Amino acid sequence: MKKQTATHVIGIGIFLLQFVASAGAATHLAPLAAPRTGSVIFIHPDGTSASHWTAARAAIAGPDGMINWDRLPSMAVYRGHMKTALTATSHGGATTHAFGVKVDPDSYGMDRDRPLTALSGKPMSVMREALAAGLPVGIVNSGNIDEPGTGVFLASTRSRKDGQEIARQVVLSSAPVILSGGERWLLPKGVKGRHGEGERTDGKDLIAEAQALGYAIVYTRAELAALPADTRRVLGVFAHHHTFYDQTEEQLREKDLPLYLADAPTVGEMTAAAIAILARHGKPFLLVVEEEGTDNFCNVNNAAGGIEALRRADVAYGVARDYLRHHPDTLLLTAADSDASGLEVIAVPPAAAMTPLPATTKNGAPLDGRGGTETLPFLAEPDQFGNRLPFGIAWTGFGDGAGGILARAEGINAEALRSGNCDNSDIYRLIYLTLFGRPADTGK
Repeated sequence: MKKQTATHVIGIGIFLLQFVASAGAATHLAPLAAPRTGSVIFIHPDGTSASHWTAARAAIAGPDGMINWDRLPSMAVYRGHMKTALTATSHGGATTHAFGVKVDPDSYGMDRDRPLTALSGKPMSVMREALAAGLPVGIVNSGNIDEPGTGVFLASTRSRKDGQEIARQVVLSSAPVILSGGERWLLPKGVKGRHGEGERTDGKDLIAEAQALGYAIVYTRAELAALPADTRRVLGVFAHHHTFYDQTEEQLREKDLPLYLADAPTVGEMTAAAIAILARHGKPFLLVVEEEGTDNFCNVNNAAGGIEALRRADVAYGVARDYLRHHPDTLLLTAADSDASGLEVIAVPPAAAMTPLPATTKNGAPLDGRGGTETLPFLAEPDQFGNRLPFGIAWTGFGDGAGGILARAEGINAEALRSGNCDNSDIYRLIYLTLFGRPADTGK
């Protein structure tokens, strides 16, 4: 176990994008001379800062290499503060992404326990507004169906802990694509499912209700891949809870558990399936994707799990970038809302590459090697000189901080990030502008 230590205005030929959201959230998006309308793929690798991606680059492509995240050309520093806190929670941050307004940190599609009006003036998220306008939408999550990074786009509750109500709203939302874990919240208590027993206390069988609504139900990677080519609605149920085991390296070894479930599709595979199904509808679509393992593994200081989750998130970028190349009327947008546990890459002398790392750095910060505490350092992929440089991962704690988070984009309207700064409410603004062709606040 780890030791805890010291988180429009329309003008002639130009959109000015001069918005102000609640609680003084001013936009940092740059003016766009000719905004375009199209599909949006928003990928949220939860908890990732520039330091996390530095570790991912070293592990995937080497320090001189390029990963898919590096290839997203537009970039801005992300400002993720909440209405009453400098650091976002997952549910508070996601609520701002989905509604475009600052909220209390303890909010899930509401402002704490109060109904929420979005920046557009509508009492619904940008995804719900897209659905109401007849646009196809979808969510993908490597975690539970109630995970807020995707869940708040379709559900609003007074408590993040109300998993069964969140699941009910998500499944009954009519979103064509819902892919995640969380079978526990889809079946009545005591009813055995494909992955475990249900935990709902209201007796509802949401899987049966989804089938009655015309959803194809799939439970594994193989079943997702075998869906008929004309599938237009799918509910993927890939785990009892998350598709990964978010425990420390030591705990996973003791229980003989893998990082991720072998039969569950990766976030990249789910993203590819979701894009294919949404594109079949023949309209601009909104897809929100979350790799949850990047946050959860780091929040238990599991460096190997965090790097694997980052690797998987980067593959999802690759899937989205491939679609963008063939469908240029698409915006690929990404940002985290917080920095999970303050990950830092620590250089190790090459001569010590085969020596287990100490348990902590000199100031007492927990230090991870490839197998956890006091194990051999990680080895980066070869640099330009052919060297595989060793490194460790140090942690500042177990929670979420503000960190060095970056918003990045590629495709239509991506140049809005050229100002170099991006407020968390700007995620909503840019999604809204791209889907509807107008700034969010013109309908108010």
